[in-house]
Amino acid sequence: MTVGSRRGFLKAASAVAAGFAVSSRATVWAAEDKAPGPVKVWGTFRDRRHAALEPLAWKPTTQIAADAILLNVHVPRQEMLGFGAAITDASAYVLSRLNDNDRQAVMRELFAPDQLALNVCRTCIGSSDYSRTAYTFDESPEPDPELKKFSIDHDKAYYLPMLREARKANPELFLFSSPWTPPGWMKSSNSMLGGAMRKQSYDPYARYFLKFLEAYKAEGVVIDAVSVQNEADAEQEGRMPACLWSQEHEIEFVKSHLGPTLRKAGLDTKIWVLDHNYNLWGRAIDELSDPAAYQYIDGIAWHGYVGEPSAMSRVHDAFPQKNAYWTEGGSDITAPDYQTDFTKWADQFNGILNNWARSITAWNIALDEKGNPNIGPFPCGGVVTVDNTTHKVTLSGQYWAFAHYSKHVQRGARVFATDGVGGVGAGVDVSHTGFCNPDGSCVAVVANRGAQKRVQLVLGSKALDVDLPADSVQTLHWA
Repeated sequence: MTVGSRRGFLKAASAVAAGFAVSSRATVWAAEDKAPGPVKVWGTFRDRRHAALEPLAWKPTTQIAADAILLNVHVPRQEMLGFGAAITDASAYVLSRLNDNDRQAVMRELFAPDQLALNVCRTCIGSSDYSRTAYTFDESPEPDPELKKFSIDHDKAYYLPMLREARKANPELFLFSSPWTPPGWMKSSNSMLGGAMRKQSYDPYARYFLKFLEAYKAEGVVIDAVSVQNEADAEQEGRMPACLWSQEHEIEFVKSHLGPTLRKAGLDTKIWVLDHNYNLWGRAIDELSDPAAYQYIDGIAWHGYVGEPSAMSRVHDAFPQKNAYWTEGGSDITAPDYQTDFTKWADQFNGILNNWARSITAWNIALDEKGNPNIGPFPCGGVVTVDNTTHKVTLSGQYWAFAHYSKHVQRGARVFATDGVGGVGAGVDVSHTGFCNPDGSCVAVVANRGAQKRVQLVLGSKALDVDLPADSVQTLHWA
């Protein structure tokens, strides 16, 4: 049955039954819960950006709409870590070129707990494609298994200072780090660009990770998690720093080298694997199926370029004790909707969060007006754009999508199920997710990619009628 016919059937034949089912559940909830308080609302649509709208009040539920959205606050799911973006070498450079006052203002706007409050950011172990140059921390024309040439001096100029400023703006900032390539001498290609890892390099590479973590800590920047390899299944045809890892090799590296090395050093740095697209969910299951690797793996890092977010639920269902983190996804700065694609991003975020991700981290947090610095082939834009000449800061559509989550969802919040009556739930153009914060408040985010419409949200014995403008995102927050 199509969505349209199903909706028609529900309206014509099942409204009473659906209403009875929801009312029965509502009676139970109402007996357990205090009445929800007034609802504060923020909206992004047309010329408004995370603008405060008129508050709403809950009303007794007298009739359940056939496409109502049920807020199942008693069905808690994953605990949230937070939201953020990648502070790449390129991003750090762009931010470092601002004068002190302008940079402090941008850093506060992005990270301060009373502003956008980004709190889960990615860094790069060596260069990515978004760097000024290709580099690692131990480049040598000859193999250096003792890591005598290891140095993070490159990062001391502007990268580490920007990371320190970010954490100063938000002391709760969680940083995770990913390599795009090991040193060239560790690979069969003897190059940072493309190629694959040599098995005989596993031991020095585990020690390379350890030296990176210790060197960064000595500079005042603690890294909370690492992934083994950015996009482990993508060689990028030698066009940028990259490295192939088969799943067997990633398993072997984690269980016999990286995991034991970090544990022996007494570090509690989390290890994430895959760091790639949804369509590789089978690989994630295979890696977690190895008991020796399982003990060291905290979770799976996911990208959203290929496949569907439901892949994360497949892995969660197989290994519910392991975490999911969404670690990369960005906008094309040449796209005409770069500054206005907030609903597209909120819709994507809802899908990610409804499939067990504990965090969402976008790609570059800041780039210039051309999407630079970039030594790779892909044109991306930052969450913010900093003009090279005027230093004017422009906020992307992705920025405004984040505002509807990061400004309202606290670390430690629990996602709760938001379901549709009969599986419909306000139609194909409307997506939604909900959170219960540690302070007892609740949040629902609703994105509407279609035409203007009214939706009904049902919470126990109470309901809200919410008007959704076309192409809009709304956050509802109540205690």
